[in-house]
Amino acid sequence: MTTNRHTHEPNPPAEDDKLRGLLANLDEATTLLGEAPDFAKPGKVSRVLDTARRVLLQPGGAAALETRAKAFEEAGVFLGSDWATPQYLLPSLTTHALKSPDANTVVIEAMSELRLLAVAKGEYLHALISAEQAHHYLTQVLAINLWLLFSAPSEAERETQGRLAQIPRYLFHHLAERIGYEHIIDKLIEEIWRILQQRPIQVEAVKQMITQIAICQADPNIDLGSSGQGADRLVSSLYGPTRASREDPGLEIYRERLGSMDNTALQGEATGFARAMHDTGLVSPYHPVLLRHLLDHSDHLLSEALGLSSTGRDCLLCYRELAHALIRGAVHPATPQAVYGLSLMLERGILYQPPVAPAMWRQLGLPLSEWSQARLNLAFGEAVSPRARLLEGVLCMLGLPLGVGQGNNPTCQSARALSMWAYNDPDYLLQMVAWAARDDDIIMHFEGMPLSSMASESGVADTLPMDLDPVSLIVVPHLDRIYAEMGRRCIGREGDPHRWVNPEFHGWWAGRGFRINVDVATGQLHELDTFLRHFYASYHPYYNGNQPLIHPQPAGIAVTDNAARFIGWHAITILRVSLDPDDVMRVYFFNPNNDSGQDWGDGVLVNTAGKGERFGEASLPFEQFASRLYIFHYDPLERGELAQVSQEELDQVTQYIHRSWGIDRVPAADLQADAGPRSPDQ
Repeated sequence: MTTNRHTHEPNPPAEDDKLRGLLANLDEATTLLGEAPDFAKPGKVSRVLDTARRVLLQPGGAAALETRAKAFEEAGVFLGSDWATPQYLLPSLTTHALKSPDANTVVIEAMSELRLLAVAKGEYLHALISAEQAHHYLTQVLAINLWLLFSAPSEAERETQGRLAQIPRYLFHHLAERIGYEHIIDKLIEEIWRILQQRPIQVEAVKQMITQIAICQADPNIDLGSSGQGADRLVSSLYGPTRASREDPGLEIYRERLGSMDNTALQGEATGFARAMHDTGLVSPYHPVLLRHLLDHSDHLLSEALGLSSTGRDCLLCYRELAHALIRGAVHPATPQAVYGLSLMLERGILYQPPVAPAMWRQLGLPLSEWSQARLNLAFGEAVSPRARLLEGVLCMLGLPLGVGQGNNPTCQSARALSMWAYNDPDYLLQMVAWAARDDDIIMHFEGMPLSSMASESGVADTLPMDLDPVSLIVVPHLDRIYAEMGRRCIGREGDPHRWVNPEFHGWWAGRGFRINVDVATGQLHELDTFLRHFYASYHPYYNGNQPLIHPQPAGIAVTDNAARFIGWHAITILRVSLDPDDVMRVYFFNPNNDSGQDWGDGVLVNTAGKGERFGEASLPFEQFASRLYIFHYDPLERGELAQVSQEELDQVTQYIHRSWGIDRVPAADLQADAGPRSPDQ
């Protein structure tokens, strides 16, 4: 069994040659800094920080710096800075330092925390702060920055920090292992549930966190006290969701137990697994063992184990041979999430679309290119065949089309396209997967001209992304190059290239009508009032004749951070607009940025659950969403008149814009006119 709650993580790898070389350079730079007089230290410290940055990006780098904490502090790394007085440091300020675009700020913050870790563990007797104080400080820092433990860098971090954004993540994994997860376990559980509510396809990071919680529970040396009260449901969902698997017996013993069960006992097992799976979105490695066992029993039990409603059950019975083949091909203990993907795919009923079932048969027997096999093995290991791994990815994407994430890559356009096809045109997605995985090439057309991903130049991403789900891993590099090539074909045209690229790239249903509120040449806001009235007329049910959105539409937003400062442009999908349970009109949208629950500043808090969201959707009140929108598409043949929106409502949206990403894009006179009172909800 690959995941046993009683098996601790392996020890960190020994220092490799590269790390040893960097540490030798660091030790030399630290010695030179220590020997320099105080007035000359500022000139010497930059070499220490630059070398430490490279050390922190290596496996085992944080541990190596922890052992050198006393040496680099005594040499004068913190001299003359706020970090020189650790007893006055505030945990709440660490977030800003770790998200800084300045490499030295990130590195000195990391070195400070590793210094306090050495103090907390009793390895460094500090004159200004006790071990207890250092421990308390670090537990607060871990709790405040919990997202760093298992989330990929956000759009804002990618734009401002680049590879530097990985340093806080490596640092915090080391801190959590050394300080102990029991001190942050309640916040950890809360965060896990928040992520799971969004039903992402990629759940390995969450599973690792749950495994850490299980290890904490099982370790007699760890006293969790009153913390971890909500952990049992998470741990049991992976390691013992049913009566026969409750004590986590191991796969072989569980398989033997199934062989001696009657139908009533099997029914209990099937129901237990299905309940845990649909409750959390996580699948236990024991679940595939049961599912494969039930292939030789009744389809009724198979349906129970998948947790299907009447819709899914009918689909299972109608496409029985295909469903059985998919279980044999994709569902293994090493690919447990395939069970959830299969269940939700059957629930969606997409197999009833004539091309989908034959395309799935093709996928089952698809020969993969050497490049595709190597990519899948490199990213996911060789516990199962690359074909099974890709098939798991296909099932998950078709079952969870809004669970696609872009990882730590600037490929939001490609992630959005995959999500949109899985949501709206599944047979087209399967065609893309076949071309990319089998032929190492994708052909798309731009204004009648074929574009080959193999023949296209580089894409938006500088390197091949690896932190993706199996389908994205194979298809995104091809889509990225084609998207970039479409952009190159628009060079010289007036206006924003998305006007032509989005409908060609995403599909015929993307509206050919196009609106943008920024002048591309100057970056200044342009015809904002007209833009907003068109958006209300196209999307707001009160102004568009109560016409629901039929096809998901690509749109572009201006991403802002929690201080409402402009970060960059980002691709999302508008899914629907409707009243929430509190009768507030909301826009429900898909954000490929791994975690949709974000604070965009000025009271604009993106919601992911509790306001009528379906799994994977994000939402905002209509006017708040409109305040971060900068491009949208619409059907030019639909109602074309501008919406008669009240000036008060438009002013509210405009003020949001002028206080955030539009602050430097409007004349000073307009800003003064908008400096009125804020809306009551801020």
